[in-house]
Amino acid sequence: MGVSSFPKSFGFRFIKTGAVGLAFAAGVSAGYGCSVCGCSLSSDWALQGYRDKPGLQVDVRYEYYEQNDLRSGTHSVDTGSIALPAGDEIQLSTLNRNVWLGLDYAFNSKWGVSAQLPYYDRSHSTIAAGDTAVSTSHADGIGDLRLLGRYQFAHDMRGGWGVQFGLKLPTGGFHQTFDGGPQAGAGLDRGLQLGTGTTDALLGLAYFGRPTVNIGWFAQALLQRPLDEREDFRPSTSLGVNGGVRWLNTSRFTPELQVNVRFDGREGGVQGDYDNSGDTLVNLNPGVTVDLSNDLDAFVFVQVPVYQKVKGLQLEPEWLLSLGVRYKL
Repeated sequence: MGVSSFPKSFGFRFIKTGAVGLAFAAGVSAGYGCSVCGCSLSSDWALQGYRDKPGLQVDVRYEYYEQNDLRSGTHSVDTGSIALPAGDEIQLSTLNRNVWLGLDYAFNSKWGVSAQLPYYDRSHSTIAAGDTAVSTSHADGIGDLRLLGRYQFAHDMRGGWGVQFGLKLPTGGFHQTFDGGPQAGAGLDRGLQLGTGTTDALLGLAYFGRPTVNIGWFAQALLQRPLDEREDFRPSTSLGVNGGVRWLNTSRFTPELQVNVRFDGREGGVQGDYDNSGDTLVNLNPGVTVDLSNDLDAFVFVQVPVYQKVKGLQLEPEWLLSLGVRYKL
C-alpha cells in the first residue's frame, strides 16, 4: 500500500503519536552524576513523528522513583554486611518526586523550539565515610532549564530524520547542605544538588519510520556535554541511545515499548566524585498513550532496569513511574 493510500484516520494518528523522540531524561536522560539518575524514556512529543502544522504545545510530566539499590559493578551490595565506620560513603536511599514542564513551538514542518524546566522534590539518606549514624537531606525547587532548537529534514508518512541542538542552563541551585545527622550543615555531594552549576551542550539525532500501517518505530541518540566547570565541579558527559516501537491503531490507546541505553562518564573537579560516578544502564519501558480529546493526550510508562553496570558504589532504582499530559493550543 502506498503512502497516499493510507486511511485518513491512520495518518491523523501518526501525526499525533508517530514514532520519534529526542529525550532528556528521563530524561529525558540527563547527564547526572554519582547518585541521581532519571527517567530515560522518550516523552519529548515535539518530535515524536511527522508534524506538519505550526503551533504551541504544553506538556507536564510527573516521575516517581526511589534509588535504594546500592550497586557496585553489575551486582547489588548488602549494606547490612558492611562494618561501620566504613572507609567509603554508604548511600542508603534517594527518593525522587519530580515534575517537568515543557513548552514547544513549531514554526513550520521543519523548524521548532522547546523549553523544559524540572521541579525536583528529593530526599536523601546516607552514612558518610567514618560515620556510624545516618545523615539526611531534603530539597525541593527548580532544576536546570533546557532550551532546544530542532530541524526536521524532508520526510513523509514513511519516516524521516531530525536533529536537536541546544543548551542546559545553570538555573538550579547547587549549595544544598545536609539537614540531619552527623553531617548536618555540611555540603551535599554536587551530583545530588538541584542543579549542576554548569552550562551543557545538547546535540541529538533521530530517525523515525513506519514500515507498515500499524507499526511505527524510532531510534535516537542524544549527547550532553558540560562546557565548563563551576566551583570545582564538572558533571558527567552522557550519551543516551533510545529505540521504541508503537502499535498505531484506530482506538484511543497506543501501546509502546522502548529500550533505553545510557552511558555516563566520570565527574570531574575537586568536588566531583570521580570514584563513584560513571555507568552503563539499559532500561525497558512499556507504556501507553491515550487520546483524551482532539487537543489533549496523556501517557503512562513504567521503567525497569535490565542491565546496570556502575563504577564504584552507586544507588540505582528498581523501577520508575512516569506519567503526564500534553495539551495542544
